[in-house]
Amino acid sequence: MLQIEIYNDWDHVNKAQASGETQAVLAWDGEYRKGDIIEFTGLVPGTFYRVQVDAAVGEALILVRTDRILYPVPFYEKKTSYNPLAFFGNRHYLMIREAYRHEIGCYKNLALNPFDQHDVEGVYPHASANVETRGEAVFAARNAIDGCIATRSHGEWPYESWGINRQDDAEFRLDFGRPVDIDEIRLYTRADFPHDNYWVNGMLSFSDGSSLRITMEKETDRPHIFSGIGRRAIEWLTLGELIKAQDPSPFPALTQIEVYGTESETGITAS
Repeated sequence: MLQIEIYNDWDHVNKAQASGETQAVLAWDGEYRKGDIIEFTGLVPGTFYRVQVDAAVGEALILVRTDRILYPVPFYEKKTSYNPLAFFGNRHYLMIREAYRHEIGCYKNLALNPFDQHDVEGVYPHASANVETRGEAVFAARNAIDGCIATRSHGEWPYESWGINRQDDAEFRLDFGRPVDIDEIRLYTRADFPHDNYWVNGMLSFSDGSSLRITMEKETDRPHIFSGIGRRAIEWLTLGELIKAQDPSPFPALTQIEVYGTESETGITAS
């Protein structure tokens, strides 16, 4: 039985809940308060779900390796990377359901996950990095897979990005949580010039031990497209060995990564 429950972490008083066999939809009236938790339970590990945590946050296709997810409602600085309307007001909509087979089996952006959280285990795809500028939400790794491709500024939504805090050995990691087949990667690098710099070189490394040296140019709205990747049964990839251009600015950043391909395995649980 799938269930969505909202409660405050300090007293665990239930504010709203909904449940269902294969899907749960929660529409409720009330305001979120600091410390509120959204809890998804009844999950079957190894199953794909479609989930939407708020009407102003996009739906996500996720694979879970856990039977429950705790989603702290973001407030103050942690909310700056979200649409200002998210988790705001006194009427809210949340949904989770088992993914349909065609949603799982189709050719898609395998990186996309606006539901991703900075600190989460067992929910994929998941983005992480060895550095995030000043630990601020607007520069967290999760921003690079939230679906937002606005590149011409930096900071609060919709200009959130992965920032590297001027660190030369910065590395971004994307975990898929299962084997996938990849044939194209698109990188949207931030383009808030002259504030920003940009990368001219980098290395994509894959879980099968292979790697791909990539070159990039100064772009604004267009992605850097790397086609014909041809990697099979990949469970994770990293983007590292990043070399910035000889511009005065020390601030290159990644707005979005898109990874196109299909599932490697069959027999995935779906309705």
